[in-house]
Amino acid sequence: MRYRVERRRGVREAEADGTASGPDPDARWLALLMHAAFFLLLGASLTRFLMRHPGEARTPWIIALSITLAVLYLLGPVLGSRPTPRRLTWLGVLVAVWMVLVVLAPSFAWCAVPLFYTGLRILPPRAALALVALLTAFVVAAQLRLATGFDPNLVLAPPAVAAVATAVFVHMQRQAVRQRELAARQRELIDDLLRTRRELAATERREGTLAERQRLSMEIHDTLAQGLSSQQMLLQAADRTWAADPDAARRHVRTATGIAERNLAEARRFVHDLAPADLAEGGGLEAALHALAARESAQAQGTLTVRCHVEGAPHAPLPDRVQSALLRIAQGALANVTEHSGATAAGLTLTHLDDRVVLDIGDNGRGFTPEPGAPRATATGGTGGTGGTASTVRGHGLPAIRARVRQLGGTLTIESAPGEGTVLSAEIPLTPTENPPRHPTEDLA
Repeated sequence: MRYRVERRRGVREAEADGTASGPDPDARWLALLMHAAFFLLLGASLTRFLMRHPGEARTPWIIALSITLAVLYLLGPVLGSRPTPRRLTWLGVLVAVWMVLVVLAPSFAWCAVPLFYTGLRILPPRAALALVALLTAFVVAAQLRLATGFDPNLVLAPPAVAAVATAVFVHMQRQAVRQRELAARQRELIDDLLRTRRELAATERREGTLAERQRLSMEIHDTLAQGLSSQQMLLQAADRTWAADPDAARRHVRTATGIAERNLAEARRFVHDLAPADLAEGGGLEAALHALAARESAQAQGTLTVRCHVEGAPHAPLPDRVQSALLRIAQGALANVTEHSGATAAGLTLTHLDDRVVLDIGDNGRGFTPEPGAPRATATGGTGGTGGTASTVRGHGLPAIRARVRQLGGTLTIESAPGEGTVLSAEIPLTPTENPPRHPTEDLA
């Protein structure tokens, strides 16, 4: 606000001294026209006097006063346009010389109109109107001196001309002030717009950074963190059975080695383009889910069997971000099955429908009782329990699944009961109208 007040004050001061940026072309042309008119009228009045009154005693005075008036008028632009004491003194001398000329030769009254303009430009409104009235009175008096008798036209015409000239000048001056104020407001609006755009860009960068951090945390949890957890358990098992059953210990080590290879591939993929390694190897989402099921079954070493089934066929290739999100959801859900459910069998079912794709992850584990009043399906995340596929958050598992479904405008459904296992269903719409706005960094997933 303070900035705007100072800007407006500067505009008003610039208008007062005629230095406002972007001078008004109309005012400039009007000033040139009035200057030309003054010298033209002054020359015409002097010529008329010399033609009608040659050789009179007052002629030298008329010529000298005319030259003085012309010189004084030429000094006006040099003194500036602000109503300084020097400028006001100049205007008073100019008007006084003109009045003397009018007294000596009434024909010089025609120079009053340019003097109107000069007074209106320099003086405050009330003082300018008083000067115009004074000059008009002198013009009327001069016209009556030249007339042979009383003529109402000579009494009424000069005030009418003065009123019209004053009204035109005041109107043009107000229009110029409005244009300057409008230009100042437009500059303020442009400055505000630019500042708002900079703030918005900074906010978007911050939001993008936070979104990218959240996405990377989910990616790392679903891949590297789960793999490292599995390696830790296998190596601990190998350490416990190394003396009693060396063959089993070696199998654990080999399995841990395979997991380490997968994690290394994922890490390299993060560095490359942050896409899941299974999708980067080709074959699409179906092949990646089959590979995930086979790998989880092998790592469980007979304690868990994971099967994958695909129903239907997509009418068009799934978007990369949808494939990536569904694979990550499957990885996170199977990690919860392995760690919390105690299940011996789990299944991945990918169903292609006309306008959506559905991924179901089910297990025959211990299940859980949903919280009272908790919704079974939601577009912004489901309800976690204490076991099975949708176990209570242990890190970023279920919240990551919820976030991925929410980013794609989908619905997450969790069904479970004690002793009956758990089914997690992620339904993702494929029509453009159902997909919500997303941040550009989501394409990296």
